[in-house]
Formats: sequence, structure tokens, C-alpha cells
Amino acid sequence: MIRKLPVTVEQELPLSGKRIVITRARAQAGSLAQRIEDLGGQVIEFPTIEIQPPADPRPMEEAIKNLRRYEWLIFTSVNGVERFLEGMARHKIDSNELASVQVAAIGPETAKRLEAAGVTRCLVPTSYRAEGILDVLHPDTMRGKRVLIPRAAKAREVLPETLRQWGAVVDVVEAYRTVTPETDTSRLKDMLRRHEIDMVTFTSSSTVSNFARLFDGRRLADILGDTPVACIGPITKDTVEELGGGAKFVAQEFTVQGLIRVIVDYYSQQASGKDLRE
Repeated sequence: MIRKLPVTVEQELPLSGKRIVITRARAQAGSLAQRIEDLGGQVIEFPTIEIQPPADPRPMEEAIKNLRRYEWLIFTSVNGVERFLEGMARHKIDSNELASVQVAAIGPETAKRLEAAGVTRCLVPTSYRAEGILDVLHPDTMRGKRVLIPRAAKAREVLPETLRQWGAVVDVVEAYRTVTPETDTSRLKDMLRRHEIDMVTFTSSSTVSNFARLFDGRRLADILGDTPVACIGPITKDTVEELGGGAKFVAQEFTVQGLIRVIVDYYSQQASGKDLRE
């Protein structure tokens, strides 16, 4: 889906006339799309992931019902928070119950969603990935602690594995699944072939791998040609490279705002005759 802006607005702003693809799940794309449009860009929505309930909801439901047994609750995404809060509501458990648990969030967007639910005491690392959470914890303080991590069905194991090595008792429960939606790729293929796309953005490794899957598993370089790619962080960038592509523009702050900043910086430099890829 292509979202259009009034021409009078597009002519004045830093992303004026730029067609930028968003691969984020449609339900989550709003803040990124709005910011691009506010800066004059034209958004091409091409969601490559769809959020679905867990294949087996029972482990998370049991964990929620037995929330008081845990001393730490660690969220690695906004989706994990959303699904966990929905589960608490189903069991009529007030979010005040989280006051008795130490809560950590992988980044500010995840923490913001928790704050909206009334969780004001939340540990947030300065580096917004699993390793960042580990950096602000300590092996001695985690030994023997019971930790709950509600997350996607498929996720990196560095966080739970390290906590277990430190002596924590860790329960990882599936809060949601990300699946590849049924999507017609023909229009985007044509636009890429005609060099009508100015940039493609990826906000997670799942958006990258599903993007390639939608194009029959072809190498990203063959799909995208020389179309610039912007990633929300280094893990997403690594996935792009593993699948045969290149990502020259990587947010230093692994958030939507950080992604917007690197995109605007690129086009600002380009307009002044410089190139951030040099």
C-alpha cells in the first residue's frame, strides 16, 4: 500500500519525494510511517511479518497465573509486553502485581508500553539488545533467581543461556509467533526494477528473512539491486548480509527514532554532495 502526502508538504521537507519501504508488521508500522510522512517521504507499506498467537498458549498462561513465583520478568519486545498484558487481563490479574517483580525491558519503546500499563520501575539498558540487558545485570545477583522471559517463538538464545550460566532459573515462554503473510510482491518487484524505490527499511531479523522468503528465497542483492537498505541495528544488519545483501545505514540507537535519524542524515548528506557510504 502506498501512502501519499500533499505535494505542498513534500516539497519543503528532508525526505521530500523519497519512496521508502516499511517491512514492519502493519499493526506496528504506524509510528515509523507517520514520522517518514511528517518529513515529506512517501511510505510504501510491505509488511513481511504478521503477529499471531503462540502455537501452544498454555506455558505462558501458566506462567502468568504463577507470576508471584518469579523475581525477574524480562521483555525483549513490545509484542511480548502486549501479549503478556492481554494474558494478565484474561486472568483478571492487575498490572499492580508487577510491582513485586523486578522488570527489565530491552529498549525505550518496550519500556514505554510497560509504563502505559503502570509499570514505572523498569530497568532499561543503554544498548537495546539482549547483550545490553546482560550488561546491566550481574552474575552474583542473578544466582538462584527465577526469571521469566515472554518472547517470540524463535529468538536468539544469548539472554536465557547466559542467565542460566550465571545460575538463574529461567523460564522462556512463547508469547507470540511471527509468520510470513500472504503478500503480492508484483508491484514492489516492478517498482524495484524501475528504480522507483529510494530505500528499504528493516526493523528486525524476521522482517529481513521473511522479505527474502516472499521473493522465493533469492539473494537480497538480486532482489534489491543497488537500492539503499537501512536497518534498526547491527543484528538486523547481520541478517541482511547473511542473506546476500548489504546494509550501509544502521541506526546507532536501535529504535524507530534512531532509524529515522540515519535515513535523514543520509539524504541530508546526499543533498549536500556527500555520501555516508564512503
